[in-house]
Amino acid sequence: MTQNNINWKQSAVLASRSLNLVSDETINQVLLALADTAVVKTSIIMTENAKDLAAMDKSNPMYDRLLLSKERIEGIAADIRNVASLTSPLGKTLMETERPNGMKITKITVPFGVVGIIYEARPNVSFDVFSLCLKSGNACVLKGGTDAYHSNTAIVQVIQSVLEQFGLDKNIVTLLPAGREATAELMNAVGTVDVIIPRGGKGLIDFVRDNSRIPVIETGAGICHTYFDEFGDLKKGKEIVFNAKTRRVSVCNSLDCLVIHEKRLADLPELCEKLATKNVIIYADLKAYTFLNGRYPAALLQKANEESYGTEFLDYKMAVKTVASLRDAVDHISKFSSKHSECIVSENSNSVLFFDKMVDAACVYTNVSTAFTDGAQFGLGAEIGISTQKLHARGPMGLGELCSYKWIIKGDGLVRS
Repeated sequence: MTQNNINWKQSAVLASRSLNLVSDETINQVLLALADTAVVKTSIIMTENAKDLAAMDKSNPMYDRLLLSKERIEGIAADIRNVASLTSPLGKTLMETERPNGMKITKITVPFGVVGIIYEARPNVSFDVFSLCLKSGNACVLKGGTDAYHSNTAIVQVIQSVLEQFGLDKNIVTLLPAGREATAELMNAVGTVDVIIPRGGKGLIDFVRDNSRIPVIETGAGICHTYFDEFGDLKKGKEIVFNAKTRRVSVCNSLDCLVIHEKRLADLPELCEKLATKNVIIYADLKAYTFLNGRYPAALLQKANEESYGTEFLDYKMAVKTVASLRDAVDHISKFSSKHSECIVSENSNSVLFFDKMVDAACVYTNVSTAFTDGAQFGLGAEIGISTQKLHARGPMGLGELCSYKWIIKGDGLVRS
């Protein structure tokens, strides 16, 4: 272990402790100043971002995630201001009781301490993670991908300059160097890092979960389905499928598989009609292919195979699966879902009730695009990720999910017999 590695670990712990004495008012002032500074420094951030973009093929769906424009930086600044406006999640009383012996017990919310984030070509995550961690009293250690190295470096420099303006420890945010060695150090930082949250595709999340000695909250991998029920409204379904698939194909809440009841196959061409305007490639099972053949562009229509299902495309691609019943739809989703976001399009209350009860996912929608799985859309402020597990946090993770709790016990010389 190098001296440099020892230093970042010690510095992160000391920085997290220093936050315990920083008032919420000061934290809000820092966040508002950061939002303003990010906008002022837009040209510098975009210049560094351009270096990363130059090394990536524009046809790569990740290019959109990597891109930072003037409008996107303004949007990031708005998210930071929004986080500043939220109520602090710290020091909330979750439970309070007094025992017969006079012992008073209070359960209150507290920060995790040091939060580690491992993420891919998403430089906006650097701003999002810092703002949420600061507001919840946590120091953060960032391990971005090499694809966004220049962007992340510029962003963290901006953040640290604002922290220093307020006399705060700049190590409240730490950016680790690019490369696998730093990733391994982070995943093995027992006693320093309290939790690791990976942000990226299935491969990254699986790697972190399988190799980390630090507790992991799994986020991000989204294999999302929309089931068009026997009783689905065609107009609603058409817009929901188009929005869920094409709004932003590179994000985890985008649609990967349309499941359709066989009694509605005649409506499938119209249901998919708008997708052709975005050149969405459809991988259809035999029944669906028969109905789409000749009514969907031939160059964009292919027959599905085993790999077509259970794939997070992150691209202008979508699978179609025909089912004979609602139960078959749920069985298909259960087999291939990543437990992120699933939707039913139906006007039948019994179908909706069955779907809600039987589909095991963090977010279950009725007649709503899965594109809404997002912390800001849920009123949480900028999110730190979408948890697809069940312990501690599930679904969009905002400020409240970055807290643990502790017990405060008070008495007057009590001893136990």
